[in-house]
Amino acid sequence: MLTMALREIAVVLDDQLIEKIDALAKELGVDRSEIMRRGVGAILDADALRKADRKLQDSYLSITQDEAIIEAAARFARENSPLW
Repeated sequence: MLTMALREIAVVLDDQLIEKIDALAKELGVDRSEIMRRGVGAILDADALRKADRKLQDSYLSITQDEAIIEAAARFARENSPLW
């Protein structure tokens, strides 16, 4: 198991947020710091997924579209779509 050095940082939070963090920590059986680590980790993971999704979208947008394929797909859709 990899052990990482931990550093203490100061974070300013309002009383309501601290109460919610403490309640969740108690419910999960962990300390306040663990809740904060998990929260920051979740934000960083979500941002990494957002960036990867944007990169994937950009790669599709950078592909030059073949007009013949676009027209064939449109014609296929017109001829085979339900009438509802």
